Amino acid sequence: MGESQIYAVFLYPQALEALGEAIKPYLTDGPHGPHIVSVEIDTGGAFCELTLIGKNAEGKSIELELMIPTQMIRLVVSLQGEDGSFGFT
Repeated sequence: MGESQIYAVFLYPQALEALGEAIKPYLTDGPHGPHIVSVEIDTGGAFCELTLIGKNAEGKSIELELMIPTQMIRLVVSLQGEDGSFGFT
């Protein structure tokens, strides 16, 4: 399998607070703070559309779309790899 493009989307602390419990299921904790792992991003409007891969109650892979106001996004990091993890050495 070839390498895939993955994005780590970091939100402002105030955005995390404003979104509260609703955003928590989509966050991944990392050494650089909580972020959303996305396989596709569309930043062409007032809302940033993020495509995420998850699992349903039966454990099957599903694709879902999360829309976040663009002004809540602090940083987007583009990653190359298959596991979705990243870090700085």
